[in-house]
Amino acid sequence: MRHPMAQDVKERFEHYPSAAQQALLQLREMIFELCKQHQLGAVEESLKWGEPSFSVKHGSPVRIDWKPKHPEHCCVFFNCKTRLVDTFRELFGTDTHTLFQGNRAILLSIEQPLPEAMLKQCLLMALTYHSIKHLPLLGARSPLLQ
Repeated sequence: MRHPMAQDVKERFEHYPSAAQQALLQLREMIFELCKQHQLGAVEESLKWGEPSFSVKHGSPVRIDWKPKHPEHCCVFFNCKTRLVDTFRELFGTDTHTLFQGNRAILLSIEQPLPEAMLKQCLLMALTYHSIKHLPLLGARSPLLQ
């Protein structure tokens, strides 16, 4: 782990089952690396509603968690008042390993490798949301059009 973790966040991670913990640590690292790669500024990591939350100055917060209600999945939560998940569904709705939950979450199988390319695009869109929210498909190109 290259990025120091606050004690309360670390304690939360310690309560996840092993497979979920590994997937969530991968997601956490992906968030920090995207912010560094795209020069999005400092990442604020904290617990929001008991879930690890990540935010940057011009983005929409992203939360990650594992729930006993869906033991085979880990979740990436987005602000439900944005167009993020609706856009992800339009862009990636045919991905059989990804489930979209309403307008607020992506459920990811902890038994399968994370779909890194798709996740990186979704996370980057959330982390830059206030700069792209006015663009069609939030500035993304549909894989169906490529």
